Amino acid sequence: MLAAARLRVIRRRLLQALPVLVLATFVVFGLLKLMPGDIAITLAGENATEARIDEIRELYGLNRPFLVQYGSWLGNAVQGDLSKSLANGEPVAQSIARAFPNTLLIVVLAMTVALSIGIPLGMLAASRPDGLRDRLVTSIASLGIAVPNFWLAMLLVAWLALHFGWFPATGAVPLKDDPWKALHHAILPALALAAGGVAEVSRQLRSSLVEILSSPPVRTLRAKGLSANVILWKHGLKNAGVNLLTVSTLLFNRLLAATVVVEAVFAIPGMGNLIVNAALTRDLPVVQGVVFVMVLVVISINLAADLLYTVLDPRIR
Repeated sequence: MLAAARLRVIRRRLLQALPVLVLATFVVFGLLKLMPGDIAITLAGENATEARIDEIRELYGLNRPFLVQYGSWLGNAVQGDLSKSLANGEPVAQSIARAFPNTLLIVVLAMTVALSIGIPLGMLAASRPDGLRDRLVTSIASLGIAVPNFWLAMLLVAWLALHFGWFPATGAVPLKDDPWKALHHAILPALALAAGGVAEVSRQLRSSLVEILSSPPVRTLRAKGLSANVILWKHGLKNAGVNLLTVSTLLFNRLLAATVVVEAVFAIPGMGNLIVNAALTRDLPVVQGVVFVMVLVVISINLAADLLYTVLDPRIR
């Protein structure tokens, strides 16, 4: 029964994901085409003849109709061929394989920090609603949401990297080459990303727990003599699990998008850096490849969350 329900969830989510994937890549493809300038002229170089420019258009299929270009790219992408970069001829899949681990490491660290700090803060605030601890946590959360990621990133670079020298200011090390150095380089970017996440997790969990702890079933447990800590941990946090999972899923997706700015501050060769540079040079295959992979990641995260919903709450089908 449970296995059948999960299969239905997977099937439904995949059917919903296909239009999202097509629409996202189609919109980006169209926006790049609307940008001023001609990529064929850029690729041909200065003082290129019209014959050379036409040859470039023919070589990369730039003279074909828009829908034909998009359809050809999408068909190849579905088969795993993301084409080659127009700028350097490197396979797009290879560029993404090199950049994606750097971005994923930062996002996973940021998520770990956000949940490790945000959950205890949310529980602390919910244990005494409207009390001193609640007001303090709410103030910290408001500050975390108000401070922009890029501004916090620059402060971290100025103080912890340049002033104290505790962390590297820029760059990244592949995790497979040296795990410790990779983590050392990723700590500051992860902290810059996690600030808003800590605030969001703590506020959402606090609101959910306050509602649960004021419900009639919990009041009955109090009347039976259960301690506040037992109620908070065993009943409150358990029942808030679905809401917490939703917040975590949305947070992961937002952190993935926010890496564009943070990677620019720390000069990290990740997905954000890759897509920005490609967009500036109108390297269409790279931009499309990055968008395609990022959409697939988001779809996978949402699918995993849907499956976990059925575990946390069997009533969800």
